[in-house]
Amino acid sequence: MLQNVAVVLLDGVNPFELGVVCEVFGTDRSDEGLPVYDFAVASAEGPVLRMNSGFSLHAEHGLERLEAADLIAVPAGQSYAHRDFPPELLGALRRAVDRGARVLSVCSGVFVLAAAGLLDGRRCAAHWKHAKDLARQYPGVVVEPDVLYVDEDPVITSAGTAAGIDACLHLVRKEQGSEVANKIARRMVVPPHRDGGQAQYIERPLPEPEGDTIGEVLAWMERHLDEEVTVDQLAAHAHMSPRTFARRFQQETGTTPYRWILRQRVLLAQRLLEATDETMDAIAGRTGFGNAATLRHHFVRTVGTTPNAYRRTFKGPEAA
Repeated sequence: MLQNVAVVLLDGVNPFELGVVCEVFGTDRSDEGLPVYDFAVASAEGPVLRMNSGFSLHAEHGLERLEAADLIAVPAGQSYAHRDFPPELLGALRRAVDRGARVLSVCSGVFVLAAAGLLDGRRCAAHWKHAKDLARQYPGVVVEPDVLYVDEDPVITSAGTAAGIDACLHLVRKEQGSEVANKIARRMVVPPHRDGGQAQYIERPLPEPEGDTIGEVLAWMERHLDEEVTVDQLAAHAHMSPRTFARRFQQETGTTPYRWILRQRVLLAQRLLEATDETMDAIAGRTGFGNAATLRHHFVRTVGTTPNAYRRTFKGPEAA
């Protein structure tokens, strides 16, 4: 039963990510018949904490408040990807999970859960900017860099900023039903539901090239997404042998030419779905997928939702 919620803070916490948890679980909406949570803010580093935006916050509770919580939320903060965390906090999080409580991270708060060992062998979401660092520091963690959130009950992780709202509402929906979650979402004026597997809204989720050898080829590929190309053709553009080109491409982008161009085609489809009223077949043609069925197949595999559902998110139900 989700009733007792604590959000635990460290020095340098981000106000927005803290506000996400406070807005979903710390606001009294009993006038609308919505549940009221026993909500508290706890500090892991003393009663006065420096916020990431140049002001301070006074927390009434310390780590002892976590012992009674059904849910402990860990919002993001400055330099969480490159700092040590208090052992007392990490121990409190482990004890919470051992006794059956849930823990939830927002954005770089995932590094705290990883440091506590709670993500070992588990899938987790991370902001695309932090995904590589997280995977390198904690090789036992299965990082999913594209998704909005991952529910590996009792551990829930979410990507940056607004994805924390999605994860919190997901948990409310899971525990207290869609009606409660939808009412909270309406009060917050946010979409009532986005699938956790939906991709983060980023312009280029694949790694930037670490060198400039294939930069011109990447630009050419982006201009010709509607065409079928082979590695041999791309290698010729780069003035390399196919084997050398494939190896250099992997080194500089972290992926294969096929996966790179597939992801760019999906990104173009996302932009067309957001900004135009073109038919699915027309979008499929412009993005190199050929037909609506192939577009749908790759779109669902990459974004985690259908092209029609994605369009409704940005353009409203009438766009379906």
